Amino acid sequence: MNLLDNNHLRLMENSINASATRQDTIASNIANVDTPGYKAKKTVFQHQLDSADARLQARQTDERHIPFSGTGGSDEPQIVERQNTTYNHNGNSVDIDKEMSDLAENQIYYNALIERLNGRFSSIRTALGTGGGR
Repeated sequence: MNLLDNNHLRLMENSINASATRQDTIASNIANVDTPGYKAKKTVFQHQLDSADARLQARQTDERHIPFSGTGGSDEPQIVERQNTTYNHNGNSVDIDKEMSDLAENQIYYNALIERLNGRFSSIRTALGTGGGR
């Protein structure tokens, strides 16, 4: 068993990278809150939705059930313009309250991931007998 190269750590790494990408998008929106004509963006992870579709398809127990199929999108996140937004008088669609809320939510998520990763490495150190202290 490889302690440092397993699905759990890869999932955590991908989650941290996703959170960092989301943070960049939100920060860009906040930085452009007063830029005339700027359209708010959001980070979309289509590959996660496709992966969920694939898991659902794998559990299809009868050919008469509605099939699910992924679109085969890339593993990279996509930055798209946020839909269903209202525009300010200058054509800007950034809602600063929403962005600040998204920023706080993403920061909590990121911190939880980092704490979990630290706990995982602490467990590995303990298992290796190198001590769990910092």
